[in-house]
Amino acid sequence: MRRSDCAVACALDIVGDRWTLLVVRDLLRGKRYFDEFLRAPEGIATNVLSARLRALCAQGWVEKTPDPSDQRRYTYRLSDDGLRLGELLGDIAAWGLKYLPGTRVLDGIKPAQR
Repeated sequence: MRRSDCAVACALDIVGDRWTLLVVRDLLRGKRYFDEFLRAPEGIATNVLSARLRALCAQGWVEKTPDPSDQRRYTYRLSDDGLRLGELLGDIAAWGLKYLPGTRVLDGIKPAQR
């Protein structure tokens, strides 16, 4: 149940925590396996990562499929709708570059051009 019908509030209910957009960032950068996400420098906990991947899959933004080379493992990739979150990350990256000195944009993220 939604707390509000405000589009910003509803979107933030899903992607507003720190970890969700960092998982999307890593998917945009080519990470595909659970253990690859765990190696991110921010140090996400396994239970948090599991919950965020599950939520992203439930929204239809991430697709989870068995790895063809090892059926015990899964691969994750952004769906077409999930790829649109890259635009949001581009806006956040552009803002960070402008207002947070000493920051940089990692490969795979395209800062918005304004």
